[in-house]
Amino acid sequence: MDQRIKNVVILGGGTAGWMAASYLGKALQGTAAITVLEAPSVPRIGVGEATVPNLQRVFFDYLGIAEDEWMRECNASFKIAVKFVNWRTPGPGVPAARSWQGRPDHFFHPFGLLPEQDGIPLSHFWTHKTRTGATTEPFDYACFREPAIMDANRAPRWRDGRPATRYAWHFNAQLLADFLQRFATRKQGAVHVLDQMTEVLRDERGHITALRTKSGRLIEGDLFIDCSGFRGLLINQALEEPFIDMNDHLLCDRAVATSIPHDDVAHGVEPYTSAIAMRSGWSWKIPILGRFGSGYVYSSQFAGQDEATEEFCALWGLDPEVTELNHIRFRVGRNRRAWVKNCVSIGLASCFLEPLESTGIYFTYAALYQLAKHFPDRGFDPVLIDRFNHEIESMFDDTRDFVQSHFYYSPRVDTPFWEANKHLRLTDNILDKVAAYRAGLPVNQPYTDENNYYGNFDAEFRNFWTNGSYYCILTGMGVVPDRTLPALTHKPESIQAAESLFDTVKRQQRKLVSALPGNYEYLCELHGKKP
Repeated sequence: MDQRIKNVVILGGGTAGWMAASYLGKALQGTAAITVLEAPSVPRIGVGEATVPNLQRVFFDYLGIAEDEWMRECNASFKIAVKFVNWRTPGPGVPAARSWQGRPDHFFHPFGLLPEQDGIPLSHFWTHKTRTGATTEPFDYACFREPAIMDANRAPRWRDGRPATRYAWHFNAQLLADFLQRFATRKQGAVHVLDQMTEVLRDERGHITALRTKSGRLIEGDLFIDCSGFRGLLINQALEEPFIDMNDHLLCDRAVATSIPHDDVAHGVEPYTSAIAMRSGWSWKIPILGRFGSGYVYSSQFAGQDEATEEFCALWGLDPEVTELNHIRFRVGRNRRAWVKNCVSIGLASCFLEPLESTGIYFTYAALYQLAKHFPDRGFDPVLIDRFNHEIESMFDDTRDFVQSHFYYSPRVDTPFWEANKHLRLTDNILDKVAAYRAGLPVNQPYTDENNYYGNFDAEFRNFWTNGSYYCILTGMGVVPDRTLPALTHKPESIQAAESLFDTVKRQQRKLVSALPGNYEYLCELHGKKP
């Protein structure tokens, strides 16, 4: 008896829905029909998107879509890092960094890989130099090539298109959804139904059998993918799976956002995302050609909508009376189970964290990767479902802990919001990692081998926030390990040899700044526009 899944129904379009249709269309190789039911009256949450570097490798390469192709379709730009501004010093949110210990109050979390000496990441040699007084240079500038590139607004590619360093992207998420809609329907045969769901039909097991629409259409399926956003129409409302609120770890639950014109000729295009600390949260800045997207992510416990709007508009000199603003309420947390019976939740219907480390789209395609890996037949083996749910839970919880560490270890206590973050509960996971960091030990296995990094998404999925990530955030907040890696004290030759690595980083910084094209000029050429 043929038990294969024959019909997959995706509820909801937008970025998550069309990523799901495209990815599953490839994974199932035409053996199952894919229908996307999208309500035309439901607006998409489009406030600019930033990503992480494996988007091309894990998603677009899998679909056979070239990087330049989708970048041109989505007005995409490059992102080499997240730049954290004013996370250490008291005061109102301002785009420019204030002074901290005689330096601008900013630090980078780059996507570059840490060099190694004798199998030990350069971060540990930096700690040794810092603790012995041999250097006062910040970790990011001492150990990574990328900060100098970003300070000079250079592109992360050579003029011939070759990558000069690892990077991610900024883009218009609505344009991406439109592009993937065309790809899924025209090239993969997905069926697009513009209609509103009015009823969920279920069998005696509680499995969903069909969705009824406002026009009276009945859309039957074997597997249902819930991409209905924060409403969770299938997973939360129809199947009543509880959503686990994480506001005991993260306080922000609102955002106000807009798109802001930018003079690229005068100021260039920054090749990074900015996260600017504010009184009751932080603001993102996502530059693309001609404008940048920005939003203030804040906690409604400490700022009302009017107060947040006023503070946000003051940041960029906007008039709140005439500026078109998008006010967003979001739930922070995840479903107890992302997959229940024959329904899998993807994107905002599954989980959400504030986009401090640009994980929103990553959560979507990482879940699709796991779904394809654990894809069921109509028997819906609980082993597959349980393993999928465990992977999603681990991915989300580990990222939640990493994001919480940004707020908890910031030295700011100048407003009630920043003070309150110091009293939230930390999980054993983050406490263990910070204890290892303070003791001079590796936090997670770092990715220093480019080939290994790009060849093993399963290992990366389970260990996404590497040793370099924790070093960037914690040293950026002024938290330096209490001691040098003990084993390093027995390696004087390695310590001496590491000096050449630090010198190499400096030489590479100078070479890249002098030879790489400007980010604005490169993007204009990529998108066929005149500088």
